[in-house]
Amino acid sequence: MDINKILSLLPHRYPFLLIDRVLEFEPHKRLVAIKNVTYNEHFFNGHFPVKPVMPGVLIIEAMAQATGLLAMESNPETVNRNTIYLFVGIDNARFKRPVEPGDQIRIEAQLNRLKRGIGIFTCSAEVDGKIVATAEIMCTARDITA
Repeated sequence: MDINKILSLLPHRYPFLLIDRVLEFEPHKRLVAIKNVTYNEHFFNGHFPVKPVMPGVLIIEAMAQATGLLAMESNPETVNRNTIYLFVGIDNARFKRPVEPGDQIRIEAQLNRLKRGIGIFTCSAEVDGKIVATAEIMCTARDITA
């Protein structure tokens, strides 16, 4: 998926869109995406000016956006302008090493199961083949007109 396809599925826009490209996609199973981290990211101004580090919550958000892309592209018949994919929970989040300007994060989201309309995903983020974060993320689709 290129950026245009990503923009057609996710409602996020700059500065909160945290997926640049999708490299692999297996419907209802897994998705691999990348986020290119540059020094120009707005959060580096304050986190931290002397030693810029990407906030862990934004790494988690990037993983959540990957789950949304996996779910929405797996079920295109249910996606329309009034559908958003909401982050509803997180378990077992772990941060192993910092993400810095110049890094490229490889994000993998795997669908474990669907339970009462909530997708439960195992996610990981890597830089240069080394794990930077892992989490179990729960998300669900909602109609914003309801």
